[in-house]
Amino acid sequence: MRVAIDARELLGQPTGVGRYLAGILDAWETLPETAAHDFVLCAPEQVDTAMVRTGRASTAIAAGRGTWWEQTVLPGLVRRAGADVLFAPGYTAPLLLPTPIVLAIHDVSFAAHPEWFSAREGLRRRTFTRLSARRAARVLTISEFSKREITNRLGVDPATIDVVYPGVAEVAGDTLRSVHTSPPTILYVGSLFTRRRIPELIAGFAALARRSGDIRLEIVGDNRTTPRVDFEELVAGAALGGRIRLRSFVPESELTALYRSARAFVFLSDYEGFGLTPLEALAAGIPIVVLDTPVAREVYADAALYVSRPDHVLIEQALERILTDEHERARIITAGRTVLARYSWRTCAAQVFDVLLSASKCRDSR
Repeated sequence: MRVAIDARELLGQPTGVGRYLAGILDAWETLPETAAHDFVLCAPEQVDTAMVRTGRASTAIAAGRGTWWEQTVLPGLVRRAGADVLFAPGYTAPLLLPTPIVLAIHDVSFAAHPEWFSAREGLRRRTFTRLSARRAARVLTISEFSKREITNRLGVDPATIDVVYPGVAEVAGDTLRSVHTSPPTILYVGSLFTRRRIPELIAGFAALARRSGDIRLEIVGDNRTTPRVDFEELVAGAALGGRIRLRSFVPESELTALYRSARAFVFLSDYEGFGLTPLEALAAGIPIVVLDTPVAREVYADAALYVSRPDHVLIEQALERILTDEHERARIITAGRTVLARYSWRTCAAQVFDVLLSASKCRDSR
């Protein structure tokens, strides 16, 4: 089997979907069942392989960008590669490509909460994701919650949807053990979407910091809020003298260092398909604070301190507890060992490969 892969999410500074694809590609490098098969990374420019092993993959490059590239250029790359199936890991795929497609849809926030997107971007996402899902031979998603949402909000037949949990990268060094810094640091990692309640986090942290002068907050993620929030202004308004630091991106080595040195991790999202970075924190031995949502309960189970709603007072209380209550911290880390055992990139990659192999046979049956 020859698998073409839409590799655009590996370009630039890979975050959510890019890290998902990188985890799968990395695992495919060592899976015995993939050794006899070919993989072709399709992209508008050369893929930087620094973050992922791609020794088994060739590349197919043709210039372009955005939806135009996906719909008009990518099909030509897939055909010239002689691919038996296309793996589209980022919500949409070419609508007129005759090759079988396996499409990954991670969440449908653009359909569930259109107010979080500009009118144009929301319409584009809803239209192309729905059409791509109906065109695909199989749809992959990353939680049972997302499967229900895809079915209910996009009208996709649930029989065509496969739930495959992603893996969790091990943190370099002793897993489930952090080297904490002084002063204690609270960490957030992830794109800054409206749904992730960063203003409330800043407000809750600020209230606690005024009572406890030796804590810091590290926020790492690109600002993608709609309507746009000026987080620099919020941080300045908190008047905490540099104890909140905002960065849009850090390299992998520095991210690992942040995970290993933080005392707590916070991720207050109203809506996710999964939520990977809190699991990465658990893998580094950091207890996590999350909003109490159905998908959070599915993914993290007992390995979290849950906040019932995004109220800054409740957030302040939760942050104080996670920093000071050693019994609660130990409970979360202990529960985390069981939770983390569910999530393996090798298992994820093997399951995705099986779906691709099955979908490739759709061409043979035509």
